[in-house]
Amino acid sequence: MGMNLTQKLIQSHLVSGEMIAGKEIAIKIDQTLTQDSTGTMAYLQFEAIGIPRVKTEKSVAYIDHNTLQTGFENADDHKYIQTVTSKHGIYFSKPGNGICHQVHLERFGKPGKTLLGSDSHTPTGGGIGMLAIGAGGLDVAVAMGGGAYYLAMPKVCRINLTGTLSPWVTAKDVILEVLKRLSVKGGVGKVMEYAGEGIKTLSVPQRATITNMGAELGATTSVFPSDEVTKAFLDAQGRGEDWIELCADADAVYDEEVTIALDEIVPLVACPHSPDNIKNVADIQGLKVDQVAIGSCTNSSYTDMMTVASLLKGKSVHPDVSLVIAPGSKQVMNMLAANGALADIISAGARILECGCGPCIGMGQAPATNAVSLRTVNRNFEGRSGTKSAQVYIVSPETAVASALAGVVTDPHCLGDAPLISMPEHFMVNDNLIIPPAAEGTNVDVIRGPNIQPFPKNTKVPKEIKGDSLIKVEDNITTDHIMPSNAKLLPFRSNVPYLADYCLTPCDPEFPARAKKAGGGFIIAGQNYGQGSSREHAALAPLQLGVKGVIAKSFARIHMANLINNGILPLVFVNEWDYDSIQLGDELIVKYAADQIKGAVKGQEVMVTCTRTGKDFATRLNISDRQADILLAGGLLNYTKDAK
Repeated sequence: MGMNLTQKLIQSHLVSGEMIAGKEIAIKIDQTLTQDSTGTMAYLQFEAIGIPRVKTEKSVAYIDHNTLQTGFENADDHKYIQTVTSKHGIYFSKPGNGICHQVHLERFGKPGKTLLGSDSHTPTGGGIGMLAIGAGGLDVAVAMGGGAYYLAMPKVCRINLTGTLSPWVTAKDVILEVLKRLSVKGGVGKVMEYAGEGIKTLSVPQRATITNMGAELGATTSVFPSDEVTKAFLDAQGRGEDWIELCADADAVYDEEVTIALDEIVPLVACPHSPDNIKNVADIQGLKVDQVAIGSCTNSSYTDMMTVASLLKGKSVHPDVSLVIAPGSKQVMNMLAANGALADIISAGARILECGCGPCIGMGQAPATNAVSLRTVNRNFEGRSGTKSAQVYIVSPETAVASALAGVVTDPHCLGDAPLISMPEHFMVNDNLIIPPAAEGTNVDVIRGPNIQPFPKNTKVPKEIKGDSLIKVEDNITTDHIMPSNAKLLPFRSNVPYLADYCLTPCDPEFPARAKKAGGGFIIAGQNYGQGSSREHAALAPLQLGVKGVIAKSFARIHMANLINNGILPLVFVNEWDYDSIQLGDELIVKYAADQIKGAVKGQEVMVTCTRTGKDFATRLNISDRQADILLAGGLLNYTKDAK
């Protein structure tokens, strides 16, 4: 029996464990990436571990999130990251060089390698055959120090692509079709492995769009084979020596299989407020549009931008529409400027933004009150744009341009013949905004601004874990809800005490004050708690407020790992009706906490006592032996330092 591509990638990096779905495994990490929203904390944690130099093949720190400098905070963080990375052997991508996932695909990603990134869209690297996984910053810090990355062995779902995309149908529509079929929970515990004759028709940027938004499925990662298409892309980047061929065996076995006929897909749109709320563009055609934003790590490649430029050439944006465009990297911006395409975009009336995340994360370009905003981003959670009342729709660049020109949601077929944009034989390569680390890190002074504050640390598990029910939230609470990440708060990502005052305020503005008054306690949650971004602050801010555990119907993968890494219990209701029985302010107790945590490894239920009712209710703690030890130690940092 042959192996699928995912199994081959994992086996070649397996440090411990068996490749049995659901069992904990550990893999060696070849490359890491961070971005500035999560990076400051990751490097503070790396420093706390006490290892002088990274042990990975390549680690890169990107500045792409907090580039709007309205005060000293972001600039100070950038200076800290530049100096700490220089000292410890990490490459530094300066502000303006581009979005981490786009730049890493262009300049550093290698087929067959593992990549761990402190950003949930790290699976973009799967577009060139990497095993690329998003994780919390502390996991990345440990990997930079040479530690293995631990995860549950995922199931592998084969997405079999047949046929060829019709004109005006894009890779964005492919992943929206997958989300339509599987939902935002459909990839949990799985790797989505793309195969079939249809993949040969998809370029690397198209593949990267699909793997990028695999994060919205809740998948561990997504991956394409490394083939002649991959080779052509790497050759064009001047990195042909990095290419190797990788594919599944002909007789490979998969846990699941989904077949999608590319020629049957139509232009699609994800409607507010979830990436899986999918409709045909034709079904909402005519809806008035106020803003269009093209860019983000999903759709900001050279071919995406050239398509946009060709569609805008000689035309004008509708007078009622604000069109903003952010190329994904300096390389893309350089090439657009050199060939005249940038002039075509500007002439049409578009506003050109810096090469960064920008509108996708609410860093500028917040829509007007009640506005309809069409965006080529990957997430449209309520309020993520910076305007709570805005209605954000996710579309392809082609649909975005058609709608920007018409002033209403418009199927791109109305534009006539679709442009044929080919991949360049040679990309413009200029890496002068990527700064290599110092050869001798001991000579580098790390500069810390006043906004960089100590991060909270947990302590060893006490005899009993006790606290009030501090808040009760519904299904699909995102990390944007738990730790808002708008333009006003992003500059304080290195100041957890400040951020903690905004924790879960989109759900309940009184939560931080209540948590402080109670001296901490428990969060009660519904299904899929913590979906979305990998931001570790969604665990650090609750820890700062004294949160001892989250009791939910289910958890998103990365957030559950972040809770464990910070010594916070992620408990799952055995009987979902117990969720209904808990009231705000109920005192909850996990008695004999250490013994119950150890018993959970053997499948024993963790019993929680509600003092108001005098009754116990059952929860599960889905952890390995190692994760039990992490919880007992009070988090991964304590566990790692104890093991040294």
